[in-house]
Amino acid sequence: MSQSVYLVDASMYVFRAWHSMPDEFRDAEDWPVNAVHGFTRFVLELLERHRPQRLAFAFDVALESNFRNAIFPAYKANRDPAPPELKRQFGYCQEVCRALGFVVLADPGYEADDLIGSALAQVRRAGHVGTILSADKDLAQLLGDGDLQWDYARNERWTADQVKARYGVHAHQIADYLGLTGDAIDNIPGVPGIGAKTAAVLLAHFGSLDALYERLGEVPFLRLRGSAAHAERLKSNRDAALLSRRLATIACDAPLPEDFDCGARRAVDGAALEALFERLRFGPLTRRRLQNAVPVATTTA
Repeated sequence: MSQSVYLVDASMYVFRAWHSMPDEFRDAEDWPVNAVHGFTRFVLELLERHRPQRLAFAFDVALESNFRNAIFPAYKANRDPAPPELKRQFGYCQEVCRALGFVVLADPGYEADDLIGSALAQVRRAGHVGTILSADKDLAQLLGDGDLQWDYARNERWTADQVKARYGVHAHQIADYLGLTGDAIDNIPGVPGIGAKTAAVLLAHFGSLDALYERLGEVPFLRLRGSAAHAERLKSNRDAALLSRRLATIACDAPLPEDFDCGARRAVDGAALEALFERLRFGPLTRRRLQNAVPVATTTA
């Protein structure tokens, strides 16, 4: 029977907790654990309210590097390195997920997006669909029939068919779109002078970045302000556009754990959970909620 497999962009929710939770939570060694407490509350709320039967958490293990840095060393070079106290908390968050019996996806050479894309590919082969928990627009490129993306914090959901209304281009055009516009957050260059609206118009007309460059001679004749100048920009920045698309394309062949099993939940590791209670100094309410977060019945693929 087909099921929806929940694939969580865990790093996003760890960062959100890191920035939103007060710096008053400390572990047994007096390190801050505010992000762990906030992330754990998110996980518990997800379990209690929605009771997903299949669930996996994807983490960014290498916060400063992955295979894209070999292609483009400046990729994400504009970001400050994660402080040691945050890196430590990422490890704790993975431990919490594993103790609860959930699959953790983490690889030093791939980002969480790539792990989600690779997991979704396996999920589809097993006849299931995916629910991606993330607000990241890049992940919209993965959506297919039956899939859903969910910005949990804002409680907004969208399907592949709804991506164009949200971002101006279709789901399958997201990587091409970012190839044109770039992405300042990830330090992806794109084509200078090509903004969101222009990129959307170009992709609506040509369909893809490849078709755009095959028919570049048509661009000056489009009903688009500055079309001749855009044609010149596109011509002189072709390599940058193709590189940017490559950087923005989510890999779907990253290695996954042998026991991924489409996110089927394992038994809770009570001993590991008890140890985390002490190390992380969880309060009695959180401890009780974690103890009550027992697996629901699942159907194996």
